[in-house]
Formats: sequence, structure tokens, C-alpha cells
Amino acid sequence: MKKWPCLWNGTVMTRNNKWTMFALISLLTCMTEAANAFDSASIEVGAGDHTKLVRAGAQWNWEKQWWQSNGTHISGYWDATFAQWRNNHHQNVPGNSQTIAVLGITPVFRAQRDNQKGLYAEAGIGAHLLSELYDNAGRKLSTRFQFGDHVGVGYVFENNLDLGIKIQHFSNGSIKKPNSGVDFAVIRIRHRF
Repeated sequence: MKKWPCLWNGTVMTRNNKWTMFALISLLTCMTEAANAFDSASIEVGAGDHTKLVRAGAQWNWEKQWWQSNGTHISGYWDATFAQWRNNHHQNVPGNSQTIAVLGITPVFRAQRDNQKGLYAEAGIGAHLLSELYDNAGRKLSTRFQFGDHVGVGYVFENNLDLGIKIQHFSNGSIKKPNSGVDFAVIRIRHRF
């Protein structure tokens, strides 16, 4: 298989991964056209299962409110993200690293106050595309397509700064075996425009 230079860590990328990266870059380019629709942007860092994560995101609020009661309601937003996972036990060899790019889109439901300030709780499940198969510390994902679900809590300050923590799980939903899943603890900083 022909090898191509990788842009983010100096390793090589196969031809199949080249097409994946082309698709990811094309999607991100299309997303810039919708940049005026973004309500907020976020940066996240996380770790779990011998893997570190850094992720940038853009969000669109749904501008809907369900089950309003006592100054609170359920609302939601779309979360479009681009992440990089850095594994340090690739193919179960300590110190052997693997870097994976991940593109995702997630609908998120949030319980919050009507003024969208203060404490909140949220949950979401979305679709994610990995640039290559995950194989780290004895955990394997047999498909590049993964579901990513999370639950989290946070606080929105008066200046619209949103600090949150969440637990996130990635799995292909047993579409194909092996499907060990990958879990992360994540810290997010988000700012609403």
C-alpha cells in the first residue's frame, strides 16, 4: 500500500487514510460556510484508557425550550468537533504511540435555567469518524465509525463562559467485533457569542 506523509505527527498515512483526511478537510471547509450560524466555540482536553484527547468544537443552539417549569427547561444544541487522540500503548506496546484524528457531530440535550446561566446537566449521543482504527492498551475498535455518548455537568457564568466536565464513551454499538470501547474524562471551556 502506498504511504503518504502525515500532517500532524510525522508518521506515515496509508492511501485509505489519505481519503479519510480529504473527507474530513472537505467537511471542515464546508462548515466554515456555516460559521455565521455558530453560537459558541469550545476547547476540550481529556484522558482515559492510556489515551489523551484534545478537541475543538463549534455549537449551534436549537432555540427550543421543552418542559419549562420553575425557571428551568430542557434545551439543546448541535456540537460539531474535530479532535486528536494520542495513544501511548499502540498495539499493546508501552511507549508505542498512535495519533488519530476524529471528526464528530452530536445532538446534545441540556437541562438549564431559563436565563441559560448557572448550573446545568447535559447528555448527548453522536456520530464520529476516526482517521484510523483504534488499537491501544489491549482495547480495539474494529470500525472507524463510532458512536460517542456523554453525560456532563457545568456552570455558565454571567460573561457566557461555560466550564464543564463530562464522561464520554466511544463504541461502534457492536456493529463489528472487537468493540472494547474507549472512555474519557473531559474538561471543556466554551464561550457563547
